[in-house]
Amino acid sequence: MAEHLKIIPLGGLDEIGKNMTVYEYGGELIVVDCGMAFPDEDMYGIDCVIPDVSHLVRNQKRIRGLFITHGHEDHIGAIPYVLKQVNMPIYCTRLTAGLIRLKLEEHGLVKSTKIVTVESGMTVKAGKFSVEFIHVNHSIADSVSFAIHTPLGCVVHTGDFKIDSTPIDGEVIDLARFGALGKEGVLALCADSTNVERPGYTMSESMVGKTFERQFAGCRQRIIVTTFASNVHRIQQVIDAAAACGRKVAVSGRSMENVTRVATELGYMKLPKNTVVDLNKIKSLPLEKQVIVTTGSQGEEMSALYRMAFSQHKQIEVGPGDKVIISASAIPGNENTVSRVINELFRKGVDVVYDRADMLHVSGHACQEELKIIHALVKPKYFIPVHGEQRMLQIHKELAVKMGMDRRNIAICENGDAVEFTSRTMKVLPGAVEAGEVFVDGSGVGDVGAVVLRDRRHLAEDGMVVIVLPISAQNGEMLSEPEIVTRGFIYVKESEDLLNQLKTITMNVAENARGRRSRDIAELRGAIKSAVSNYLFKSTKRSPMVIPVITRL
Repeated sequence: MAEHLKIIPLGGLDEIGKNMTVYEYGGELIVVDCGMAFPDEDMYGIDCVIPDVSHLVRNQKRIRGLFITHGHEDHIGAIPYVLKQVNMPIYCTRLTAGLIRLKLEEHGLVKSTKIVTVESGMTVKAGKFSVEFIHVNHSIADSVSFAIHTPLGCVVHTGDFKIDSTPIDGEVIDLARFGALGKEGVLALCADSTNVERPGYTMSESMVGKTFERQFAGCRQRIIVTTFASNVHRIQQVIDAAAACGRKVAVSGRSMENVTRVATELGYMKLPKNTVVDLNKIKSLPLEKQVIVTTGSQGEEMSALYRMAFSQHKQIEVGPGDKVIISASAIPGNENTVSRVINELFRKGVDVVYDRADMLHVSGHACQEELKIIHALVKPKYFIPVHGEQRMLQIHKELAVKMGMDRRNIAICENGDAVEFTSRTMKVLPGAVEAGEVFVDGSGVGDVGAVVLRDRRHLAEDGMVVIVLPISAQNGEMLSEPEIVTRGFIYVKESEDLLNQLKTITMNVAENARGRRSRDIAELRGAIKSAVSNYLFKSTKRSPMVIPVITRL
């Protein structure tokens, strides 16, 4: 019987983040990317969200490797959590390997993990798969697409990319290789859909460098620039612009410091002589000689820029002598947190430059015309839009149809579906494997589930009422009046009538239960909870969490 090739997305569909895709052929598996997602606003206390890897845990003996396209959190953020469950070798480019090692050091996993660094243009043999690394442009250096060669055919997995003809490192996307693969014949294309709604082309990263030069020229203030820590080309351009006008640069924020150190050690950033100094030293210079590069472009609460804005930073105090340049766009969902920081900076008299019209930020993802170029070069038989919310996947499908692709050859999937290929057919197997969200809360992975989150939401929205009732262990009689404790529900001093009414209801329920000679604590607890909840909703139109605590003495 002929072998089938299966492509199984575990994350990255119907969402932005936690990208992860499994390729399965001839009883062997490889995994592409292993990302995390930021929690939604109603995920109280959750640090990050990672994919459900139950399928990999069950099949770990058949896994031949984890292949990473680039070093962004939505592609590498889940690696330490997943490696604790599934040990597999990692194949990636040098900068990506450096960033992954930083993560593994934090989790004590460096010694137990095999990381193989691969150059663009090379091919890795992994069981029945051969994975070819193809250089692409993105908002982080050393990004690659994969051509995954199998006996059944080749699948091109683009990862995140754009076509930049003037990249900072001079390394343009390898369009020639995509074209050559198209001529050889490509079975399927899995392509990035993030910017598919935008017509035209994505602007070049070098445009931002020109903006920095313009913003720095003639400025008499201290300049503070915030951007994504992983965007080493952006940071390089800030440092170059500072050096050109005789300023010194200091770096603030742990992730920014780590990435800058790794990128410099590996040669992805070249620091002009005597330009980068320690944060403590830069403060002794005149304001017009200072540039600080910092984390916090998304308004994150613990970030350096947030702490500066809210006067919590130990070393930097901002005010009217400062210009803050926000060189990033807000990730969907972060708009409010970014606005809070901007408003606070304005309140302190800071000159804030954040308008995207001034080319302070360019995307790392391909717009419609660039996506069309990849489709035209690769000429796939089948197409799976990935890396995007539902509307993006659907729009990408229509773009492919306009380019002449048969609708029947395009698969819009959900996480956990399997797309099964033979040499002549493609079919989608809905819900083939478990796929969902696993919540990371502190050091706990997966121990906070939907029930706990529901309780947290309930507590946050309605508060709680605790009823403490002591009863006799011998005959079930009440030993004293119940005590009512509330949190996040009402202000006790102003609601004595309501609390007295709750005490009366509780005592009535307890008396009735004793009259029936019921000694079942669970039954009594349920009866009190029901009676109190009903009364509270009728009288206040609110539904706090009611927790009866019955103690037998």
